[in-house]
Amino acid sequence: MKIQKQQAMRTVLYGLAPLCVAALYFFGWRFIATLAVVTATGLACEWLMFKRYGFKVTESLFVSCTLFALSLPPTIPLWIAATGIAFGIIFGKMVFGGFGKNIFNPAITARAFVYISFGFPMTAAFVGNAVSLGFFPAGLGSWLSKADSVSAATPLVTGSESLLDLFLGFTSGSFGETSAVLILLGGLYIVYKKAANWKIVASSLISFILLQTIFWASGLQIATEHGLASVSSPLTALFSGSFLLAAFFMITDPVSASQSTDTGKWIYGALFGFLTVLIRTFSTWIEGVTFAILIANMFAPLLDTMLKSAKAKKKKQKRAQGGAA
Repeated sequence: MKIQKQQAMRTVLYGLAPLCVAALYFFGWRFIATLAVVTATGLACEWLMFKRYGFKVTESLFVSCTLFALSLPPTIPLWIAATGIAFGIIFGKMVFGGFGKNIFNPAITARAFVYISFGFPMTAAFVGNAVSLGFFPAGLGSWLSKADSVSAATPLVTGSESLLDLFLGFTSGSFGETSAVLILLGGLYIVYKKAANWKIVASSLISFILLQTIFWASGLQIATEHGLASVSSPLTALFSGSFLLAAFFMITDPVSASQSTDTGKWIYGALFGFLTVLIRTFSTWIEGVTFAILIANMFAPLLDTMLKSAKAKKKKQKRAQGGAA
């Protein structure tokens, strides 16, 4: 099997490597099994589709598989993980013609599919962090941390974890979303290496913090099954859930993002940040990242077309004015 090399995609994998090691440390060796199943299934799907057309498998596949695996809860059944990545690769990427032609991010397409189709395993099958058993060997000495004590209490649900625990990763959650410091380090690395556009990342973070701050400062309360609850503080919201992982590694996907103009990059990132806060706050979906990315992906081509058309029209008017003069 011939695999097409893509340096930018390899750089992203380097940025994700610390999160993979952390997932093993925090939750146990089951992450390796999940990653292996997801990668093998995704590779088989892309190879079978490309074999028909004589194309090569690209290294972007491994980025999609790694991101999808990191977005899953530790106790997710392996067959659901395999089903999800198969859907994401085939219907989120290959039916559009493969890498460079897909509208939606394949990893987030896969996550949306399993999130909607298998709601309980995706929203309630979380386990405690292995550091509660001791800082060493933590998850390195177990298949799955606290497998006999499954809980739905993630930071987005409880809102009671300390900022330090959220920053370092000593909380429950999906495999790769708990450690804000490692996400920031890996994300800044791929931005430095220009594998991710800093304008999209910056506008995502600014818009998210701005709207979350407005809601929090206004004392907004939202109705939950346990009664009224106050909106989380900006830092707590930023470090909880998968927003940071998405802001650096998912929304910056060079194919499904708005990349044609600088203005488009700023608007695209801001749209993602605002939508995440709105969905988290007012919808029944506790984590708004998945659908915020899909909606932003949906409008990216239109955004690029409108901005390029406006720019071309402006240039045409300037030429006409110059000719008249």
